[in-house]
Amino acid sequence: MNIKLGIKGEEKEVVRHENTAAAYGSGLVEVYATPAMIALMEKTCYRSVMPYLSEGEGTVGTHVNISHRKASPLGTVITCHSEIVEIDRRRIVFKVEAFDDNGELIGDGAHERFVINVEKFMSK
Repeated sequence: MNIKLGIKGEEKEVVRHENTAAAYGSGLVEVYATPAMIALMEKTCYRSVMPYLSEGEGTVGTHVNISHRKASPLGTVITCHSEIVEIDRRRIVFKVEAFDDNGELIGDGAHERFVINVEKFMSK
């Protein structure tokens, strides 16, 4: 496995109606939904390691420990950063942070993923 400590990722998305608490059903207001933020964090992590995986390998998310610290209204650009902080065989632990377009922290925590053989995983 070519995955090493310190590998970083970055992804962005804009807060739109489709990723608000109102649309997700996780709240009543048109602000960035916690499930949307977590999905962006997972996407940032898995995309950061894809270039380092062997053919036929992928990753699956297994654990999230995330705090959503600040509301973000429609039109806000959200930027997520990830960094690998621990590797234990096929288990990868990422530090994740999300910021609004003012550079303010809106969410942070940890996310774990496991490296899998996709064909073997799907046959189970």
